[in-house]
Amino acid sequence: MVPDVSTGSDTRGLIVYLFGPGRRDEHTDPHIVAAWDMAGAPDPGRDPAATYSQLAKRLDTHVGLRTRELGGKKPPHHVWHCPVRTAPGDRYLTDAEWAEVARRIVHAAGIAPEGDEKACRWIAVRHAADHIHIMATTVRADGRRPRTHRDGQRAQAECRKIEAEFGLRRLKSGDLTAPRTPTGAERAKAERQGQTVTARQWLREQAYAVAAAVRNEADYFTVLESLGIKVKTRLGPETGDIIGYSLAAPGDTNAVGELVWYGGSKLAPDLSINRLRERLPDQEMADRPRYVADPAAPWRHTTTAIHAARTVLDAGDDAAAQGHLAAFGDALYNIASATTGPHRAELRAAAMAFNRARRSATRADHQAATALRKAAKELAYASNEPGGLAIALLFATVHLARAAAKWHEQHGHEQQAAAAEEALRHLQAGYKQAATPVLADLTHRAPRAATASRFEQDVRAALPDHADRILADPTWTALTTTLAHAETAGHNPRRLLAEVGTQRELDSAEHPAEVLTWRITAQPNRRTQAARMRSATSGTSAMSTTPHPPATPAATRPEERSRHR
Repeated sequence: MVPDVSTGSDTRGLIVYLFGPGRRDEHTDPHIVAAWDMAGAPDPGRDPAATYSQLAKRLDTHVGLRTRELGGKKPPHHVWHCPVRTAPGDRYLTDAEWAEVARRIVHAAGIAPEGDEKACRWIAVRHAADHIHIMATTVRADGRRPRTHRDGQRAQAECRKIEAEFGLRRLKSGDLTAPRTPTGAERAKAERQGQTVTARQWLREQAYAVAAAVRNEADYFTVLESLGIKVKTRLGPETGDIIGYSLAAPGDTNAVGELVWYGGSKLAPDLSINRLRERLPDQEMADRPRYVADPAAPWRHTTTAIHAARTVLDAGDDAAAQGHLAAFGDALYNIASATTGPHRAELRAAAMAFNRARRSATRADHQAATALRKAAKELAYASNEPGGLAIALLFATVHLARAAAKWHEQHGHEQQAAAAEEALRHLQAGYKQAATPVLADLTHRAPRAATASRFEQDVRAALPDHADRILADPTWTALTTTLAHAETAGHNPRRLLAEVGTQRELDSAEHPAEVLTWRITAQPNRRTQAARMRSATSGTSAMSTTPHPPATPAATRPEERSRHR
């Protein structure tokens, strides 16, 4: 059950909407199910003699008295509005049940505490099977304003109790860190224009993707504008520094043709200018992404950083853990942008789903996650996807998403845990799509029996406690091919197995050979590294005189742009 509190200043206008046909004729049989006084509240839905103006006048009685006291000036935002909707699949509630819901919510929100004879006047209108609209004028009979501090949160808490008592779907409790949900008007507008998401949602996703890829605040605004998004900054009166910003989607206008602007914090709490600055500090030119000799390096660095983040979640430092979860959210956007293939859609869906899991009431230590964020930004500028190494990275994201869901669950973050679980499902689906043909190819190219037998002896010597499970794993043959590649790259198989086998416990792994396959794949090629070091040493002077071409993050390249209009 979802309440959505807002305020306004037009009593009659809201009444006209509640008892009218709706924007798409979706309102059927609008009528009052509860009120401050059922006998004294005219019901235009059921009484042909009742008018909108009569009802508005009755609701505004105390507002009118207060207005005269203020010398003709109406109290600001004196109309309180709270739609309350059941979840899809919930049972049908009768008018009497909805009336009880309304009375409990106005009591919990401070609009009309039970037994308070001087409380605000209010009505609850039902015009659909699955929801009501509670409307009140927020001036009491004694002329005071009601105590509605944190009214939305209190209404949410009461809805959780109602769900349990009424046998309705139990929704996850929030912690005031969720982004604003689109209003009914925004959803209706998107539907009329043939859009699958509202302008607010589209802008939010673009802002997250750009923030994940760029290195500083200036680039953030520049790249947003390159995507066709309108940017409006707010400057401090004394310093002239940017103290806020708003975005508008291309072509998104109101009834009079003006652009509809959304402030950064209205898109999501961590998209405010101050929260962005915490993770987008200005970087020196030397820190800017540059082309490197090894195109696989960004993928390897990100994989290593994600493995390290998994350890941080178990370390007991909540601020550092929250910082790594925020950085992981950025990494997911960059992984999706740098990935090719049909699994890319699942990775994008995972990044979007994880947005709710990237923040909580725990303040993040972003400095603790510098390594992960830096590696992810390197990946944003990657020019290719290095086969098996990219899948090794996906495999690491699956495990970190699972750990994130567990961490949030342990801390009582219900919505974040659910979001991490959703992201995990998308990552698992994407990994399966990408890994299945690669594992099949590794199996097909297995080394001869004598080599496999030698690797079996290496496994038994390096990982004796896990050897039987590794050798019985269906992906063992693929692991033998991976070990052969690693040996060719200059690694000692037995020493390598001992090293990667101790990074995390293998006891709980369903497919330990598969785990080892991707851990080994993520290891650098030692012979190639040595050759590059020799080349770099001999060619330092030549390289120093050759300027690096400007890099473009993958998320901002033309083929990556998704225009709202």
